[in-house]
Amino acid sequence: MTKRYLSTSEVAKLLGISRVAVLKQIKTGRLKAMRIGRNYAIDIRVLGAKTNIVIEVKSGENEVQIEQAMDRVLKEYSVALKRLGNE
Repeated sequence: MTKRYLSTSEVAKLLGISRVAVLKQIKTGRLKAMRIGRNYAIDIRVLGAKTNIVIEVKSGENEVQIEQAMDRVLKEYSVALKRLGNE
């Protein structure tokens, strides 16, 4: 089973920005998140729509393939993702 939600730390790592920058985007409404206790959960599909990255969640898909795809996206688009985080 693949993850549907990411933590603020995971999103920060994915976008190449700080966790504080992710929290600021949530508080300003630029990034939709669900509050769970003291933490936030970001739907991976919302993140994909915000960053124009296609993230498809399929039940039963191999986690290794997803990790490899995310690594490739980060490698190829890291500069663009960092700039998006700074906007």
